[in-house]
Order: sequence, then C-alpha cells, then structure tokens
Amino acid sequence: MKEALSLLMIVGLCGFVLLGYPVSFTLAGTALVFALAGMAIGVFDPAFLGVLPHRIYGVMTNEVLIAIPLFIFMGVMLERSKVAEELLDTMGQLFGRLRGGLGISVSIVGAMLAASTGIVGATVITMGLISLPTMLRRGYDPRLACGSIAAAGTLGQIIPPSIVLVVLGDQISNAHQEAQRMLGNFSPEPVSVGDLFAGALIPGLALVGLYILYQIVVAFVNPKSSPAIPRDESMQAGNMVGRVMHALVAPLVLIVSVLGSILVGIATPTEAAGVGAIGATLLAGHRLAEGRPVPVYAAAVCLIGVVILTSFVDMRVTRTHITAGENVASAIALLLCLGILWGLGAALWRVFRNNTLHQVMRTTARLSTMIFAIIIAAQLFSLVFRGLGGDDMVHEFLIGLPGGVVGAMIVVMALLFVLGFFLDTIEILFVVVPIVGPVLLQFGLDPVWLGVMIAVNLQTSFLTPPLGYALFYLRSVAPPEVTTMHIYRGVVPFVALQLLMLVILALFPAMATWLPKVIFG
Repeated sequence: MKEALSLLMIVGLCGFVLLGYPVSFTLAGTALVFALAGMAIGVFDPAFLGVLPHRIYGVMTNEVLIAIPLFIFMGVMLERSKVAEELLDTMGQLFGRLRGGLGISVSIVGAMLAASTGIVGATVITMGLISLPTMLRRGYDPRLACGSIAAAGTLGQIIPPSIVLVVLGDQISNAHQEAQRMLGNFSPEPVSVGDLFAGALIPGLALVGLYILYQIVVAFVNPKSSPAIPRDESMQAGNMVGRVMHALVAPLVLIVSVLGSILVGIATPTEAAGVGAIGATLLAGHRLAEGRPVPVYAAAVCLIGVVILTSFVDMRVTRTHITAGENVASAIALLLCLGILWGLGAALWRVFRNNTLHQVMRTTARLSTMIFAIIIAAQLFSLVFRGLGGDDMVHEFLIGLPGGVVGAMIVVMALLFVLGFFLDTIEILFVVVPIVGPVLLQFGLDPVWLGVMIAVNLQTSFLTPPLGYALFYLRSVAPPEVTTMHIYRGVVPFVALQLLMLVILALFPAMATWLPKVIFG
C-alpha cells in the first residue's frame, strides 16, 4: 500500500502541474494530501512532518543558496543595462563578413551572456528580440536563425556561474554525503559548488565549439542559408577595435572576476556572486553616464584591489595575533572599500533615476521568491515521499535494473529528460535529484561527473520539441513570418549536438573530473 501511494503521489504531482497549478503549491499540496491519506490508513508516520521546520531552517541558513538572489540580481542588471544588445551588435559586425558569421557571433555572445547572467529565459528572449530580426533581414534561413538563438540561449544552464549549477551543486553535495553514509563512510570528501563550476567549464565550452563548428559546416555546404554581410555594411560602424574593446572588456573582466575568484579559491560562490552583483551595478551605472566615468572606474579599481589583497593577506580581525603588515593591509582594504562605496553609490543613483533599479529589484525578488518557495515545498514533498517508502522503492528499482550502473544511469537520464518537458529545472533538481542521486552515487559514480551529466541532460530537454521551454520563450518574441515549425526544425540539429555531448561525457568522464582535480586537488 505504501508503494502504491508513493507512485500515485508522483502521478498526482505530474497531473496537477499539467493542469497549470503553480508548482510550489502543487508540491506542498500533493504532499499534504498523501500524508493525510497515509495517516488515515496507518502507513505514514506523522513524525516525518515534524522534521519540516528543521529542513526549512537548514535551507534558510545555507550560505551557498544566498548566491541565488545575488546571481539573479547580477544577470537582470546586465540585461537591463543593454550589455547584451551591444555585444550582439558588435560581434555581428566583427564576424559578419564571414559566411555564417552572424550565427557564430550568436553562439559566442550566448556563451558570454551565460557566463555573466545564467538566466536562460532572459537570454533567449533578449537574443530573440535583437538578433532574430537582423539575421532574417540579412537573408538567413529562419530555421538556422531560430535554432542558433535557442541553442545559444540555453547555455546558461551549463556554463558557470549558473544558478542551475549553484542549486545542483548543493543537491549533489547532499546526495554524496548521504550515499557515503549508507556505505559506512562518515567523513566523506566534500563536493562543493566550485567543484561543479570547474567540472562544467570544459563541457560547456566544448558545446559552444560544437555549435560554432556546425555553423561553419552549414555555411560551407549551403551558403544561401547563412550569407555574409557585404564588406561596406560591416565596416561602416567606424573603428571596430574600439567598439570591440568597449563591448567586450567590461563583461570579460566581470566574468573573470566572478568565475576566476571561485576557481582559484579566493572566494566562495556566494562571495563571488556579491562581487558580481556589485560589478554589474557599476557597469550599468557606467553605461548610463559614460561622460562621467571617474566614480565607476575608481570603484572598479578598488574592487579589483580588494580581491587581490584578500588573496594574499589574511584579513580576519578576530585573530589573537595580527602583524603590523596585516594591520597596514587592513587599513588599505578599508580605504579601498570606501572607494567602492563611493562609486557604487554613484552607480546606484544613476540606475535609480533611470528607473532601472526598481525593475531589477522587482524581478530579482520575484524570481528569488519563486525559487525559494519551490525549495521549501520540495522539502515537504521529499519528506512525505520518504515517509511512504518511496526512496526505498526507487533504490530497489534502480538496483534491480539489468546492466547495473549503466542501466540505472540510462533510466535516470531518460526520466530527467522527460520531466524536463513538464517541470522547470529548479523543480527537478529539488524533487528528483535527492531521490535518485544517493542511489546512483552508491554505485561509485563521481559526483561531479554525475552533476555535469544531469546539467547537460536538462539543458537538452529545455531545447527539445515540442515542449522545450526555450522554444516557447523564442516563439513569444519571434516575428510573424517565423512559424513554430521553423523553430522546431531549426533546433533539431542542436539537440543532436547536445546528445552527442552527453555521449562524449559518458565515454570520457575526465572532461568533467580533470579540471576540479587540478584546481582543488
């Protein structure tokens, strides 16, 4: 009876989601209904519900999850400050003289936006509004244009720093610890979000390379599908070097500061997200008043100085013994912080007067609230599912599959792929990964490799017709002459490239495991 209830619980969840109810309410409501049903027939212990306050407290005090609203703020601020628009325009002019150049520029800019925003929906919509009309006007095949934009927009799922990777890293870490406890190891090696960032970097860049290679092959085989921009049109913007530097330097510095500080161990993901939020605000303030750059430039230099200083000097003031040199370094750091406050205040005032800050704060609050509501509801769903014996049922099912770890991995990947049509990535990570993750990790799989495989798989389902979320985002901003079938047919080759990357990762796990071992030992 317990197993039947746990199965019905999954079916009920999918049914309510398909009916259009909000996912957070669906998760919590389904859990409560089946908890009451289980108590009524005597197969559910209400003590499981007593653990919920402790679970919620654990979520709210989890420092890693603080990075979520900070990364959202960073991404939305960069989106509102027209950084994406300038990048797309400049890169289009830079590569436009090549056949397939606009498609290549879309892939490159998609990777950069992924590394600076990490918000898939915003990236797809922004690139669809800016690039799609330009590509169609230049004679691009609508299918190729739509496929390029949708695929590049989903790179925010896999290229760090990504909100998905932050959540997945936390869940994989918990699943790894639980799996090790089941195996009798009560002091396992920790798995951090930084490990997952490092593990996803090479596969993410390899995926960008596959996209660009496909654009080049299509341009060679079918030149009419992706024509070049005439030389006089592509060069009429004037000094291309200056335009490229203006468009690329600031975002690249921000990306390197955020991602680099995590990978070299200077900052935790949460601290790096704070740096990113400040950097995005400074960049937005600079874009709004480029004629008065001194406060922003001073703050940017001070911010870089603080990052460098903290990487070489211990700044903790609560220690019992502090040397004279460390006192001097602390005084310098205080002056640098004052410089940051000066420039940040000027930037905030500019984005406030432009009404940008209000929009950014509202969007950040809305998205963060949605994510944390899902997190809390997923905790309740997980408790009830475990109380009904669902985790034991899943464990026995995966262990009993033919093919051992390979069979279990294929079934889980297929399940996640299908669920990606109906549920958002965050929902899948908090509902499914805590259930199947410990079972798979008990087979001896590397947690970083497993996390990257899950991320690439969910990115693929995000792009796959007919229900991929990215397709609906692009459809909402596409011009009338672009049909839904254009979008569906255009993304098929890119879905094949995604599946190819999954196969490559499965055959060569070192793509995901090598860099974390090199960086973090």
